[in-house]
Amino acid sequence: MCGIVGIYSHEPVAAELYDSLIHLQHRGQDAAGILTCDERFHPKHGQGLVREIFSPQDVMQLKGNIGIAHTRYPTAGGYSDADIQPLWIGSPRGIALAHNGNLVNYQELADEIRLKQHRHLNSSLDSEALLLMLADNLATGSYADDDDEQFFGQLCKAVKKIFQRMQGSYSIVSVVIGKGLVAFRDPHGIRPLVWGERKRKDGSSDYIFASETTAFYALGFEPMGDMQPGEVAYVNQSGKLFRQVIEAKEFRPCVFEYVYFARPDSTLDGVSVYRSRLRMGQNLARRWKEKFPDVVPDVVIPAPFTANTGALSFAHELGVRYSEGLYKNPFIGRTFIMPNQKARSRSVRYKLTPQKTEIENKKVLIVDDSIVRGTTSREIVKMVKEFGAREIYFVTTCPPIKNPCFYGIDIPSRKELIAANNTEEQIRKYLGVDKLLYQSQEDLVEAVVRRGQHHIKKPCMACMDGDYICGDITEAKIQKLEAQRESERKSGADRKEEDSK
Repeated sequence: MCGIVGIYSHEPVAAELYDSLIHLQHRGQDAAGILTCDERFHPKHGQGLVREIFSPQDVMQLKGNIGIAHTRYPTAGGYSDADIQPLWIGSPRGIALAHNGNLVNYQELADEIRLKQHRHLNSSLDSEALLLMLADNLATGSYADDDDEQFFGQLCKAVKKIFQRMQGSYSIVSVVIGKGLVAFRDPHGIRPLVWGERKRKDGSSDYIFASETTAFYALGFEPMGDMQPGEVAYVNQSGKLFRQVIEAKEFRPCVFEYVYFARPDSTLDGVSVYRSRLRMGQNLARRWKEKFPDVVPDVVIPAPFTANTGALSFAHELGVRYSEGLYKNPFIGRTFIMPNQKARSRSVRYKLTPQKTEIENKKVLIVDDSIVRGTTSREIVKMVKEFGAREIYFVTTCPPIKNPCFYGIDIPSRKELIAANNTEEQIRKYLGVDKLLYQSQEDLVEAVVRRGQHHIKKPCMACMDGDYICGDITEAKIQKLEAQRESERKSGADRKEEDSK
C-alpha cells in the first residue's frame, strides 16, 4: 500500500518527482524517498510526510533527467531508515527500484538469499528481494552497451524469471544507470500501474509511470492507460519506449483501490474511481430501500473524505438531503494507517468535528467506505450521538471484511477484523446504531465493472471472499503470515515508542 512514480524527461526530473509524491501522499504517510541518476545515483529519503522530508535545496541537489520515487505505508518490513525506498545496488551497472505491493513468499526468498546464497540483506523489505533478483538476472545475460533492443530482450528474460519465482503483488519502477527507466507489473495486475506521455515541441516525448494518474494533469502528461498484467516497459536514454507483455494471468486488480485507497480523480484499469464510488452509493441506496422501505433519514452525511462520493449518490437515490455533518481537519493523518487501536481512536476526535446544526434532533444516516476494525466507526457514532442525533443509521459501501490482505493493503489479522468474529447484529450493537447495512459483494463488483474500457471480470477481493489469487494461501500459511505480521507490528511499535522518548 504505497505510491510509486518513475519519470523519464529531457530536463531535470527531481522537482517533478517531488510534485508527484505530493499527489501520491494519500498512498503512504510513513516515509518517502526520491532517487535520480545521471552517471551516478542521487538519493534522498526520510520518515514522515513528503513536505517534511524534502527542502528546496534537497530537490535541487538531485541531478539527472531520469528518476524514481516512493511514498511508503508499511505493510511489510520495519520502520528504520534502511526500510525506506527506493532501494539501490551498485552491480551490475547500478540498479534502483521502488515497489508497491507485497510478496507472499518473501520469507522463503529471504532464507534462500541469506542461507544458500550467503548474501546480506540490508533491510527487512520484500522489495530488496525483488531488487536482488532483477540485478542477478540482468547480470547473467549478455548485451551490447549500445544495443537497446538487446538490453530490452535481456530485461524481458530477467522479469520473466521474477514472474516465475515471486508470489504476490508487485508494481515496479526501476532505473538502470546507463540504460534508462524500467517499469513492470505482476501477471495478475493486482496493484495499479498507469503511464502517461508528454509530447515536446521538437517531437520527442517524456514518460511517466505511477500508481495513479493524480499528478498527470499538473505535470502536463497525457494519460495513456495502464500497464497490462505481466507487462514490461523500458525507456532508453534517448527516449524510445519499448513495451511487451511477458506473462499475463487472470486479471484481478484490487477492489479496495476503488473502495477506499485511490484518490477519486484517478482512473485505474480503465475505470474512473469517482464514478465507481458514485455507483457504489447508488447500489447501496437501492438495497436500503429494499430492506428498510419505511425508514427514511432526515439527512445523509459521509465519514469524510473517502465516503463523500458514495454518500452523495446514496442521498440522491433516496431523495434525502446530503450534508457534510462531520468536518474533517485535513492536517491530521488517516486513522486507517495509525499504528494501534488507541492512537486510532484518539485521532478520530482530533480530526473530525460534528456540526450540531446538521445533526441535532435528526435521523442521521452515516455513509462510510468500509468497516475494518470498527473502532473508527464506533467513535464517529458516539460523536454524532453526543451532538443530539435522534436516530443513527450506518451504511458502508464495502461488504464485510473478514480476511487479512497479503497483497499490499493493511487489512490486518482476522482477530482484529470485526466482521470476521461477529454477526451483523452484533456489529450493529457494538457500533450503537439503530440500523446497519453493508454493500453486497455482487453490488460492489457491479459498481466497479459497470462502465469503462476495461477487462475486469472479477477484481481481487480476497479480504471479503477469501479467494486469494496467488501464493498458495492455505489456512496454515494464513496463520503463519498473521503471526509474522503481529511480530513486525509489535517490533515497529516498540521502536517508535523508544524513538519518541
